[in-house]
Amino acid sequence: MANPQIETVSTGADKAKLAVAGVLVVGAVAAFYLLSKQDMWVRVVALLVLLAMAVATFFTSEPGKQLIAFGQDSAKEVKKVVWPTRKEAGQMTLYVFAFVVVMALFLWLTDKTLEWVLYDLVLGWKR
Repeated sequence: MANPQIETVSTGADKAKLAVAGVLVVGAVAAFYLLSKQDMWVRVVALLVLLAMAVATFFTSEPGKQLIAFGQDSAKEVKKVVWPTRKEAGQMTLYVFAFVVVMALFLWLTDKTLEWVLYDLVLGWKR
């Protein structure tokens, strides 16, 4: 049985909030450049205030609330993870390094063998 897709209903108010958030982001960038004759701190404050308003507007919409819920669920799942001890992490790191060295040697030997077969035996090019 196929997984049913979850459909979310986006209301007109949510669409309007998202549009307002987008306009605020564009307005923040525009304000930063339009205030070019002002001190830098005035430009940065205007940018940050308008961006904060855009973020606040986004998080009051349904997609913003869903993003917050997703973040909370993710934090709960991370707490459930059984993390390796320091000793286990160190051992696994050494295993990975050893494997990389072995693979590097294998690939080098394979490359040199193919080079010898092709250039010396097949083509007869001696160095």
